[in-house]
Amino acid sequence: MDFFKEDKLSALESIEYAQWIAFAPMVFQASRLLRDKGILSIIQKNRRKGISLENICKELSLPNYAVRVLLESGLGIGLVIRNDNKYSLTKTGHFLLSDELTKANMDFTHDVCYQALFHLDESLETGKPEGLKVLGNWPTVYEGLSELPEKVANSWFAFDHFYSDNAFQKVLPLVFQEKPKKLMDIGGNTGKWAISCGNYDSDVNVTIVDLPGQVDMAKKNIAANGLSDRISFHQTDLLNPTNALPKGHDAIWMSQFLDCFSDEEIISILTRCHAALTDDGYVFIMEPFWDKQKFKASAFSLQQTSLYFTAVANGNSQMYESAVFLSFIEKAGLEVVEEIDNIGVCQTLLKCKKRK
Repeated sequence: MDFFKEDKLSALESIEYAQWIAFAPMVFQASRLLRDKGILSIIQKNRRKGISLENICKELSLPNYAVRVLLESGLGIGLVIRNDNKYSLTKTGHFLLSDELTKANMDFTHDVCYQALFHLDESLETGKPEGLKVLGNWPTVYEGLSELPEKVANSWFAFDHFYSDNAFQKVLPLVFQEKPKKLMDIGGNTGKWAISCGNYDSDVNVTIVDLPGQVDMAKKNIAANGLSDRISFHQTDLLNPTNALPKGHDAIWMSQFLDCFSDEEIISILTRCHAALTDDGYVFIMEPFWDKQKFKASAFSLQQTSLYFTAVANGNSQMYESAVFLSFIEKAGLEVVEEIDNIGVCQTLLKCKKRK
């Protein structure tokens, strides 16, 4: 990756960029409100001729002042342009309005992270998610997932699923080419992967390992899909290093799970995977590593998401660089036998086995 090896901006570009950083909260909230108040949508509908401030206010029944200050902010941000006192969307404005990836990122940032990030400095000092208190009173966000306010929960799951779900169909053949009979899904969440496995192979039995709250959510989804006879559950808290994993599985699956833990906790979990795995079995790990991305914007998004883990999730994990993560696998007595990058939006699949 060559994205971060050179400073390519001129002095003028650099000072302009510094102002973007200084006013970043204003940029974000103005952009979100231009979207959520329907202002960008009404401009999009009038894209051929443009639309005046007065007509936007009239169609949306919004005060002139409110629309004016948002639109003037949007001009500076680059979401809209103005000609003959009529507004039109830029390409950036179009993507902010219509792109599903951008929507998932923006909703997650606002509903889950925005207020919590005010406590980022405290989290960095204590190693605890000090910003989580704006959402609820839990040690980590994972204990509270089933209790989050509806809007927050919707944005959390939409973000989580967007980055993982579109990769599932691509990795199912890679996992099932080994024809596993007993597969352990660690961090099964709402059961989407387990359901995908059950539908893909009628012979596989899946064990979902997760916290009680997530298991309860998964049970309902599994029952609704008629797979309760082949999908079982093991409730446990893997933050406790003495909690072993059930043995006898010839495949272990973890998708966007290990990035929820600290360095030492990942090594502990992988060591327990080693103990639970059959001698000829495989551990499949799907993670978005920021240094394995095709595009700088993707690497940027993952690097910033790390601060969510710091302030909100648990205080001590992140979206990892691959070399750092691979060292954890080695310390747990496992080795990578295959690595496949650029799956879905941003994922890497690591196929691991016991090191001999």
